[in-house]
Amino acid sequence: MKVLVNDKLVDRSKAAVDIEDRGYQFGDGVYEVIRLYNKKFFTFEEHIDRLFASAAKIELGIPYSKEKLRELLENLVKENDIDTGNVYLQVSRGVQQPRNHIIPDDLALVGILTASAQEVPRNPHLFEDGGTAIIEPDTRWLHCDIKSISLLGNVLAKNRAHRAGAMEAILHRDGEVTECSASNVYMIKDGEVFTHPADNLILNGITRQGILKAIRANGIPVKEEAFTIEDLKEADEVFISSVTLEVTPITAIDGVPVCEGKRGAITAKIHEHFVDLIVEQCGELETVPEQ
Repeated sequence: MKVLVNDKLVDRSKAAVDIEDRGYQFGDGVYEVIRLYNKKFFTFEEHIDRLFASAAKIELGIPYSKEKLRELLENLVKENDIDTGNVYLQVSRGVQQPRNHIIPDDLALVGILTASAQEVPRNPHLFEDGGTAIIEPDTRWLHCDIKSISLLGNVLAKNRAHRAGAMEAILHRDGEVTECSASNVYMIKDGEVFTHPADNLILNGITRQGILKAIRANGIPVKEEAFTIEDLKEADEVFISSVTLEVTPITAIDGVPVCEGKRGAITAKIHEHFVDLIVEQCGELETVPEQ
């Protein structure tokens, strides 16, 4: 397996992070995960634009232009022969010695790029069968719009869900639903889709943006406005989204079934419309045989 370290492809076993890299010590960096279908990037420009936007918010320079970054990542994908999978890339602030909270001027402008690529097949059975969730307080920081590599709050919530036998943790601040530990969340009530507005309390997922585009293009009512835990519990359908999850239904929350424990008709239709966007950019997707 080859990985990218700045502009060089190196063996995975030879890649290393310095113990005084600010990404390692402070979580001082940003990242993206970009999906591939049929060896083609899906929504590449949107992901890279968000990477640069996140970096700008923490005053971190990306060491390459968007065009050069695409060239480097395409070479990474080709070298690892990825058909359907994910590219993970991050930019950290770099090495600072001795360790200091204050960012030195020579580290403020240009970061260090690393990236890896791996095969991650689609899971259409998950998209149909869905998964369960628990509700957890959102104890993260107030800059969730930045795709920061500092994800401890997300990790802890995700692991509480795992220990409870659930797939996701739906987060809330004082009863107002924000997003999940590793995905965006939506509820459907009386034929209308609701999701939290794209402010500093959530990450404006690229998949989320694609879903909203597909919803609006196909005449499904949608509101980007906050809703409560009580609203969520009264929802007709609930689904989540991420780069890998696409549109995945939530079939139970805290052990209580949603939509009789199965995917709802509107969620299914939304996923169909979203897949149309994928096909438009990347070509027809391989069908998976019935189980």
